[in-house]
Amino acid sequence: MRVFTIHARDGQKPRARLVPEGFSVLALLFGALWLLWRGLWLVLLGYLALAVAIAFLPGPWEGPAGIALQLLLGFHAYDLERWTLRRRGYAMGGVVSGADEEEATLRALRARPALARGMMA
Repeated sequence: MRVFTIHARDGQKPRARLVPEGFSVLALLFGALWLLWRGLWLVLLGYLALAVAIAFLPGPWEGPAGIALQLLLGFHAYDLERWTLRRRGYAMGGVVSGADEEEATLRALRARPALARGMMA
């Protein structure tokens, strides 16, 4: 079972999103592209700044520092997404689990039917 956090925003265009918990292999492998795909612009700028700084490290430190950056991104990718959602006005609405995102969405909607407007948008 996977665990997801529910993030919802009220207003004229209500929105709701599920963010999984755990390690992101795609963020580890694709870094900047994953951040761009998820719309994490500020995080992407910080990531690129760190990548440029790592490029200027002395030879033996560049490789391990780059690997460390990718590992950190893999471990904290979804935390950074939650941080971005909080900055955009989303409030954490709870935690739900399911075999996959679809089942977790159904469980979230069963528990809180008001989320249906935001999930479908």
